[in-house]
Amino acid sequence: MGTPVLGTEDPWPAGLRVTPPILMAQTWAGTVFLHWRIPASAAAPYMPPGVEPDVFHGSTWVGLVGFLARETRLFGRVPVPYFGSFTEINVRLYSRGPDGSRGVLFLTLDASRLVPVLVARALHIPYVWSGCRPARSGREPGYDVERFGKQPRSSFAVVPDYARQADDDLSLLLTARFGLHAVFAGRTVFIPNSHRPWPLYPARLTHFHDELVSAAGLPVEGPPDTVHYSPGVRTLFGRPRRIA
Repeated sequence: MGTPVLGTEDPWPAGLRVTPPILMAQTWAGTVFLHWRIPASAAAPYMPPGVEPDVFHGSTWVGLVGFLARETRLFGRVPVPYFGSFTEINVRLYSRGPDGSRGVLFLTLDASRLVPVLVARALHIPYVWSGCRPARSGREPGYDVERFGKQPRSSFAVVPDYARQADDDLSLLLTARFGLHAVFAGRTVFIPNSHRPWPLYPARLTHFHDELVSAAGLPVEGPPDTVHYSPGVRTLFGRPRRIA
């Protein structure tokens, strides 16, 4: 089966509706999700004040996620040439706020362009400028990351199963996250994002070596417990709101 058109299938729940002002629009393409089950007690020390690990069937999760960020537009309209397209690989946890908001908490984000890293760091988002690039084989989506100097590295590739939708509860919990929790100016905030449903498929890991997750402080053993792939989606980021 050929690669599907972005957003033509609908296994996902409805996301948040981001109201103006729109801070940024961006396309996420070729997204690979690798996840490990971890105890909530391992994730709790990383949560900002007022936020706790999102627990599903007694466990929470740590994810290693790679994708291509493309067509970045500030305020949803102003294009960012050259610097608005880059490769990103992030290590993330899953969070829940007291207001019911469910999001992600980034531990590290590696990006292939310096300017997005500097902008993100100004917002206290932990970006790292790295040698990030897609894997060479187009038939096996994946990513290679090499931080400059003697730093952690990562390399992984998958084969998606386009014959099946990944629409079970766990798959949706790990990928239908419409926002992120962070600390800004000493306060916990939730930054919402919104996008139409994207096609999501189970995938088989064909190549794997990772040092990023353990370097972030969460040692895991062996290959990931779940592997997913999505061709991508267009997303909008809204204005941050404070978490009480």
